[in-house]
Amino acid sequence: MLNISLPDQVQAFVEEQAIAAGFNSANEYVYHLIVQEQARIAQQARIESLLVEGLESGEPIAATDDWWEQKRTQLVERFQQSDA
Repeated sequence: MLNISLPDQVQAFVEEQAIAAGFNSANEYVYHLIVQEQARIAQQARIESLLVEGLESGEPIAATDDWWEQKRTQLVERFQQSDA
């Protein structure tokens, strides 16, 4: 169990936010914020991992306007084939 002392102004803010968000208590609201932060950190770590994986995946290519247009065309074609 964690007990946190907050200045009155901060305590009032937390309680107002908890009520506005539909929580039964400030404790539930703070718990929700912590769980959200854990998810955000995990998502950030996953994105960083994917970025590193991409950087290590081979020789870099130049993403020119032509390259992007080719990728768009391939995506549209793949999407149209999946509708068929």
